Amino acid sequence: MSIRHGLLALLNRAPMYGYQLRTAFEESTGSTSPLNIGQVYSTLSRLERDGLVQSLPESEGGQRPYEITEAGRADLAVWFTTPISRTDRPRDELAIKLALALTTPGIDIQRVVQVQRTATMRALQEFTRLQSRDAKPSDRPWLLVLDAMIFQTEAEIRWLDHCEASLTRNPPTPVALPPPTASATTPR
Repeated sequence: MSIRHGLLALLNRAPMYGYQLRTAFEESTGSTSPLNIGQVYSTLSRLERDGLVQSLPESEGGQRPYEITEAGRADLAVWFTTPISRTDRPRDELAIKLALALTTPGIDIQRVVQVQRTATMRALQEFTRLQSRDAKPSDRPWLLVLDAMIFQTEAEIRWLDHCEASLTRNPPTPVALPPPTASATTPR
């Protein structure tokens, strides 16, 4: 998730200070990606250093608002028109976990898959419940994020089904444990 571009998009609406940006970001994403206020201010600092935003004079309340610059608008326009590459996304922790569970002695991979499926099904039920609430037009950004979460969760369930079927067709072969080393068997 690009906090940098998220903040630029919000500043493209109007000048804001850090806490306003954090609140607007969380409202826009339905609090699915909560921001630490430190992240907001450190990102603003880098954006200012890079000439993409500029700080404005402090308000009477002591808050320092920021506004987007022309360079920031240009950078934002490029971001909005550039597809997100699959390689630009964070590592898939679940895929890594299952790959390691498959090759780690003593781990019941079927159980790992089943525990994940149960948790994923619960998440899907919760997302579906949230989707059924009465929505206002101002909820459209949040509903878009919620739809993405539902589709990703459904895809994860399909992938877990695939993993389970694959494991049933081709059960994992036990990984042999290496023999203990002399230092591992010698008491200290």
